[in-house]
Amino acid sequence: MARVGFVGLGVMGGAMARHLAAAGHETVVWNRSPGKSGPAVAAGAVEADSLADLGSKCSIIFVCVSRTEDVEACLTELTQAAARGTLFVDHSTISPIGAKRIHENLNALGCRFIDAPITGGSMGADKGILTIFCGGSQADFDEALPYMQAFGKTIKLVGGPGAGQMTKMANQIAVAGSLMGCCEALAFAEKAGLDVETTRALISTGAAGSWALDNYGPKVVEKDWSPGFSIINQRKDFGYCQESAEAMDLDLPLTNLTDRLLALLEDQGRGEETTAALFDVYQKRLK
Repeated sequence: MARVGFVGLGVMGGAMARHLAAAGHETVVWNRSPGKSGPAVAAGAVEADSLADLGSKCSIIFVCVSRTEDVEACLTELTQAAARGTLFVDHSTISPIGAKRIHENLNALGCRFIDAPITGGSMGADKGILTIFCGGSQADFDEALPYMQAFGKTIKLVGGPGAGQMTKMANQIAVAGSLMGCCEALAFAEKAGLDVETTRALISTGAAGSWALDNYGPKVVEKDWSPGFSIINQRKDFGYCQESAEAMDLDLPLTNLTDRLLALLEDQGRGEETTAALFDVYQKRLK
């Protein structure tokens, strides 16, 4: 088995790296801000001294950071130390245009790349049951698959360079609708004097059932706005959705509306809260 690197130990990446190490893979980890390696190290991982240190030690490197520019910055340092032929797998959600550019740039350096964004939330990462959309070559996907199975349940090669990120954009567009439906329905139930948890549980069993009602609904009931997936990150992803849609001359009215409503919360300094806090926007508008 190859020695595996994992860069980015946030809410998602920390759990994914922990699963990699716990599955018996020789894992080296690094995070930009210190103090987040504990769970992965406890599971058997080793913390690198730097990105260059990690890059020099690993033949397959997973990345899970935030924005396109963050991925590119990490890869710039990593490739200065990594051997030719190193396989990079990016689990961040970034611009599909940026993902294609990274594929080209790494190929020119003699390295390989899979754009492999994830979905399933912090709960999915913690349980090791993420869904992963992969863009790249079949050979590279086959090489990375046994490692991704440590933290993913549904893992699919959906096309060539950039296809993973394009699939994630479709996912985020659908997320916009389910988030709006969940928060609007439960705000309506509360205004109508219904028991919100009873309503949530009941409608989840019928045609209205959704991941959002099952996972965000309980947070709405408890008024628990801790992430989860933050408003800032959701709006970042919506920006990439809008960029991709504009390139195809498409309009995304529901996604744009969701983004505008989340912007109201971010403007109040609530950007680090869960997207389920959108319920507060509906609640105020129904008063």
